[in-house]
Amino acid sequence: MDEIVERYRAHAGAFERKVAGVVPGRWDASSPCPLWTARDVVGHVVDMHGVMLRPFGRGLSPAPPVKEDPLGAFRAARADVEAVLADPARAAAAVETPGGRMTFAEHVDQVVSDDMVIHGWDLARATGQDETIDPADVERMWADARSIPADLVERLRTPGAFGPGVEILGPEVPLPPDAPLQHRLLAFFGRDPR
Repeated sequence: MDEIVERYRAHAGAFERKVAGVVPGRWDASSPCPLWTARDVVGHVVDMHGVMLRPFGRGLSPAPPVKEDPLGAFRAARADVEAVLADPARAAAAVETPGGRMTFAEHVDQVVSDDMVIHGWDLARATGQDETIDPADVERMWADARSIPADLVERLRTPGAFGPGVEILGPEVPLPPDAPLQHRLLAFFGRDPR
């Protein structure tokens, strides 16, 4: 449990630094996610924090809207998730999720924690910030990605398979086998790192 909580905090901290690093005038910049601006990327991450809380009968606290204050909106969503993770009983509570029965901490770890890594790269690319992902995260996420059964990967790449308008993975971008591991990870998630 401690490892999951620490990983979430590290990923949320890195994402928050990228949100704070967006200079005025860059919020409407296009991101690597089709049809999303930099602001939309933050909005998605905030929304996913709410998705994590919903199966556990919780929601996001009142906060500034992403449109007006992306950093404030993210900080508030992060605080909501961290409050649950900080309570061992609530963090260990298990319910049914789209990924099966799991604890709150496992749900956060499997979905939003790593989502912030990939969307942190999206935000960095959109706003001209450092795009480097922690090499330990790249290695761990690459191993996890390669262990997903092919039929599940196909479902994850099918728009709408997890609900209307929900797209988990874009089509994999072909890269040479000797491409850097970060590039291969991003390509798996449907990003063209070139």
